[in-house]
Amino acid sequence: MRAMRKFLASANFLAGAAATVFAGGSAHAAQPAPWEINFQPAATDIMRQITWFEQYTLWFVVPITLLVLVLLAYCIWKFRASVNPTPSRTSHNTLIEVIWTVGPVVILLCLAIPSFQLLTSQYTPPEEAKLTIKATGNQWNWDYEYQTGDTLSFNSAILPDSDRAAAGKEDRAVYPRLLAVDNEMVVPVNTMTRVLVTATDVIHAFAMPSFGIKTDAVPGRINEVWFKAEKEGLYYGQCSELCGKDHAFMPIAIRVVSDAQYKTWAAAAKNDLPGANKALMAEVDGTNKVAAAGN
Repeated sequence: MRAMRKFLASANFLAGAAATVFAGGSAHAAQPAPWEINFQPAATDIMRQITWFEQYTLWFVVPITLLVLVLLAYCIWKFRASVNPTPSRTSHNTLIEVIWTVGPVVILLCLAIPSFQLLTSQYTPPEEAKLTIKATGNQWNWDYEYQTGDTLSFNSAILPDSDRAAAGKEDRAVYPRLLAVDNEMVVPVNTMTRVLVTATDVIHAFAMPSFGIKTDAVPGRINEVWFKAEKEGLYYGQCSELCGKDHAFMPIAIRVVSDAQYKTWAAAAKNDLPGANKALMAEVDGTNKVAAAGN
């Protein structure tokens, strides 16, 4: 078990290093892409573990699939009626039965150990949360309530195209259609964040792919997820439960910023949320332009 933990830790480190190299310094690195077949770039340690486990399981899935395909093709060819008019009446083979019993057991053990460790990690935060946000699903938008000394709450809904100019969100590469919202959830980078998820009407689901989190929002019940975003940027998710006719128009947007930017935004948002959002956007865009010029 100790050796397996060391192996998983090494794999997670390598996966994180590769993600850093290939993702680069983009501040807008987590949104769906056309013809995408892989996970979005990981922004948390848990998502890196999920990505590693998916790649790990493929080393079992692909060979097994190919083996079954080869065996089926062999049986179809070898035992077709035209060359085998008298079928064999053999019903048992001890060696084969031992192999197809022991083999799957060994494979399941190889999958179960890292799977249980990943599941445990997902439900066991490594530290106490420094920020708690309550996310309430409505048909079809989200209410966010920051559980701080001075409560900050606001609604987040899909951004209509007619409101893009007024919101300063005309760049569809950064604020894509059907994913951009009027008010993003804002959190500081490298901060353990707990999200309390519930709903007011029907079952919704709070999901952020690049964070590796997803949980149902159930009326009358509070579910809990946590994340610690390691990279600043704007991340998109969606409600992942069939919650009604506008289910496809219920996006989730989380903006991860520096600790100083978050504190400035939080102080201003209590009195003027639109103004605080525009000021934060201007500062983030300015920082990105300076970084791009430096590269």
